[in-house]
Amino acid sequence: ARLTRIPSRRFFTAEQWALLEAICARLMPQPDRGDHPIVIVPWIDDKLHADRRDGTRHGNLPAPREAWRRGLHGIDRESELRFGRSFVACSPSEQDAILQAVQRGDGQDQAWQGMSAQRFFNTLVGEVVSHYYAHPAAWSEIGFGGPASPRGYARLDANQRDPWEAEER
Repeated sequence: ARLTRIPSRRFFTAEQWALLEAICARLMPQPDRGDHPIVIVPWIDDKLHADRRDGTRHGNLPAPREAWRRGLHGIDRESELRFGRSFVACSPSEQDAILQAVQRGDGQDQAWQGMSAQRFFNTLVGEVVSHYYAHPAAWSEIGFGGPASPRGYARLDANQRDPWEAEER
């Protein structure tokens, strides 16, 4: 499904989608992939549309949907305050400066009131990285052969390996 059924936009506005794509390009650059980057934004959008949660909620963030809307708005507002243009219109070095400020919790805009910019940044990075490494192409990059779910594990005790697992050397 990660290769053939990419979700369409249902949660983010077109502007939020473009903003998040620009943020992902800074957090997880993929210059070696050319015209075939691993898509990340559709999966975050799909998760938020379905309101799927991870089971953890930090007290200094609102509920996930609200946190994402406010966090993306905050990043774009930081761009306007610091450079006079949207995040998408900023240069890569300006985008990095904005993201670094948010990472440090140095957000200057009102959008961050009642919400930790730093905690949102950590949530943002966690989602981007997890969706990137959920893709089979990323598995190949790190030498992960994929989940065991197609055949399952039969030997679950310590120091036992299934017939298809390589022996340690």
